[in-house]
Order: sequence, then C-alpha cells, then structure tokens
Amino acid sequence: MRIRVALVVAVLLGALGSPGPAAADPLPPDTDLDYQLGGDNDAIPDTVGIVVRDRTSPPMPGRFNVCYVNGFQTQPDERRFWRRNHWDLVLKQAGRPVVDEVWGEWLLDIRTPDKRRALARIVGGWTEGCASDGYDAVEYDNLDSFTRSHRLLTRRNAIAFARLLVDRAHDAGLTAGQKNLADWDGTAVGFDFAVSEECGRWRECRLYEQSYGDQVLAIEYRRSDFDRTCASHGDLWPVVLRDLDLTPRGVHEWC
Repeated sequence: MRIRVALVVAVLLGALGSPGPAAADPLPPDTDLDYQLGGDNDAIPDTVGIVVRDRTSPPMPGRFNVCYVNGFQTQPDERRFWRRNHWDLVLKQAGRPVVDEVWGEWLLDIRTPDKRRALARIVGGWTEGCASDGYDAVEYDNLDSFTRSHRLLTRRNAIAFARLLVDRAHDAGLTAGQKNLADWDGTAVGFDFAVSEECGRWRECRLYEQSYGDQVLAIEYRRSDFDRTCASHGDLWPVVLRDLDLTPRGVHEWC
C-alpha cells in the first residue's frame, strides 16, 4: 500500500512540475492589418492577413477575422432597441441618457453587479454570434466610457464589466481584444491582445507594448502619426493608415 501511495504521489508531483502546453499567440505573425468598420472590402492585398469588421458583417474568408463589438456604449442606429427593450441598462443623469458627444452613443450603465451581468448576457449574445459566423477574435470598444460619464461610472466598474466580457469571449472560443485605456494592463482580466487607435498620436504605443508585447493591432489616421508608429513599432506590430471614416476604398497604407 505504501509503495502504491508513493507512486501516486510521485506521478502527481511530476505532473505538477511539468510545464503545461504553451498558449498560442492569438494574432498571426508577420502579416498586415485592415480595419474595415466603415464598410467591407475584399479587394485587399494578400499580405493583409488580419481583418477587423463590425459584428453585423461576415468575416472575410482566408483571413484572421476580428469582430468589432461596441461593448460599453450603444451604436447610434440601435437606440430603438435599447429604449424599447433595455432602457434600465442605459446610463442616465436627471432622467436623460448620458451621451458620448463625439459619436452620439449612449453609455451603458455598468454601476452594479446585476446590471453588469444583464449587459454581459446581451453583449455575450453578440459575441456568440461572432463565433457562429466564423470570427476568430473579438474587440470590445469603449472600455474608457467611464471617463465620459460625468463621474457616474468608475474605472472599477469598467474593469469588472470587462472581466465578464472576456469570459464570454473565451467561452465562445474567441480571443479577446482590449480597446482604449492604454494605461491599464488588460491581461489582468484575461485580454489576449490590444487594438490601438492612434497610439502614435497620443504617445501610448509603449504602454500597449508593456502590456501586450507583439500582440497589438495599430491603426493611425494621420500620416505623421503613422510614420511615427511605423518607426517605433512597425517591426513589432501590424500598423495601418486609414481614413477617419474607414471607407472601403479610402486610404490604405502599411509600414
């Protein structure tokens, strides 16, 4: 009996001491990126292996596809959906929705655990739709919505909700991308990569590198910023120069 127990213990210790399988990098290496939120475009070079599209669009065959989901705010054309079905989940001040004035989007109310769970079911459903459509990954936009909330939301609220969304992505078999809030390391809640808009302009590229290494997708909208990001990180990340409206036939340049 002692010999049998000793053998079992030895096997368990050996298993604990053996390294597990290495996690695969979520982003394919040595390829370029296209950011297609303003409309789909299949006429892109073969060197572009990563494509980001809105969740309402189909993924592009033969590429690594990232599904865009507005996780922390509403889409401007979906106000009727939120007003009719989930009005209690829209953040309000004095009875009126709190608005991201730049994009005309309502902020979601992520202040309480119950509301975060309810919203995670909605956004998680969209995430599962991305997986069913054949996407490989998802990016959740507007993690920094609390900075536009008139102090109604907090960073802690945002991080707690982000954790729920990452779990939903992983449960759906997708890798999850952090969007915004460059000074926070989203790997703490399981984010696998980052999507950076204008890190060259806002001098945030090194912050994303510190958190994610080479697992970053970079989009710039001004040539001077594009040149800067290419010079500093073009050997590490895919970097694309796009027009601000992300039109299908608009500006497309790569490092």
